Amino acid sequence: MLYYLLSPLADKFILFNLFNYITFRGFLAGVIGFLLTLWLVPWYIRKFRNFREKIKEDVPESHKKKWGTPTAGGIVILLSLIVATVLVAKVLNPFVLLVLFVAVYMGAMGFYDDYIKMTSRSRVDGISGRMKLFLQTILAFVIFFFMLRFFPEQVALKTQFLFFKNLWIPLGWLYVPFILLVFLGSTNAVNLTDGLDGLAAGSSIPPLVAFTIVSYITGHSVLADYLNIFHFTPVGEISVVLSALIGSLLGFLWYNAHPAEIFMGDTGSQMIGGIFGITAILTKQEILLAIAGGVFVLEALSVILQVGYFKYTKRKYGEGRRIFLMAPLHHHFEKKGWPESRIVVRFWILSTIFSIMALATLKIR
Repeated sequence: MLYYLLSPLADKFILFNLFNYITFRGFLAGVIGFLLTLWLVPWYIRKFRNFREKIKEDVPESHKKKWGTPTAGGIVILLSLIVATVLVAKVLNPFVLLVLFVAVYMGAMGFYDDYIKMTSRSRVDGISGRMKLFLQTILAFVIFFFMLRFFPEQVALKTQFLFFKNLWIPLGWLYVPFILLVFLGSTNAVNLTDGLDGLAAGSSIPPLVAFTIVSYITGHSVLADYLNIFHFTPVGEISVVLSALIGSLLGFLWYNAHPAEIFMGDTGSQMIGGIFGITAILTKQEILLAIAGGVFVLEALSVILQVGYFKYTKRKYGEGRRIFLMAPLHHHFEKKGWPESRIVVRFWILSTIFSIMALATLKIR
């Protein structure tokens, strides 16, 4: 909104020329998202007192005290993201609109999941896996047809392969299940990581910074040519949306850090995972997401390995055995006696390292 109002006035007042720069608008979006979240979270806690967390039985004993903490705070992150983006981004850009659509779609699905958990006396697992898969499949088709409509035909249904220059993998109609796999992987991985105070929010920021840089480079002809990655100017505007999300998450962490005053719930984790997915798809760096989001990959793999090994040993020996003391991985370290704050900070450090590694692969090409 501000871009369309103020950038045409740059000839009369030179300061307004700043709105022509993605970097300035990205910084401004981050500040707005941060301040909005700081202001909205206390209001949300007061207004929605009945939105309280229910704790599952199969978690460490220390988590039982978290029962009753306000949850579904992801709705605040989403609102701050939307307001900050609408204010400073080129909101008529179809790629910005698609990212916002995915954020709202996944956030709404997550909120419905949270609502069932909060209001049902018997169901603490929310909506069924089949329903989530159905809703995500619909979204995958929407994105598929969007790519056909707005992307250059020669790369619309391809993904750029890591480490190699100009190596593309054509997928055709297989792009639909590929998109679905990206969303299933990213949303479930972030959701599994959302188990300790500040863990999911803090671990999301480094890969978001990495993809903010990647999307900016994708939209910048000189940098994209220098690093030999896919260039498409309109995609660069996504960096403003990601900056708004980073600011919103920083504001949320103010209240979500240990001991947490509020949880993001599936509303937040589904929305963040969805934005990871759509950003990776639009920048054609889906494989890069697995590196930048290494913490989320480790969390998801720990669950897959734990469940798979338990089932295998139960069939073979008649008794299920475990690789980890508890999965996801952060619970394993809790069982080993690590303080919650130590686990969270170390996972933040790992997330930063993985994100730096992801950015380093751009130069390797």
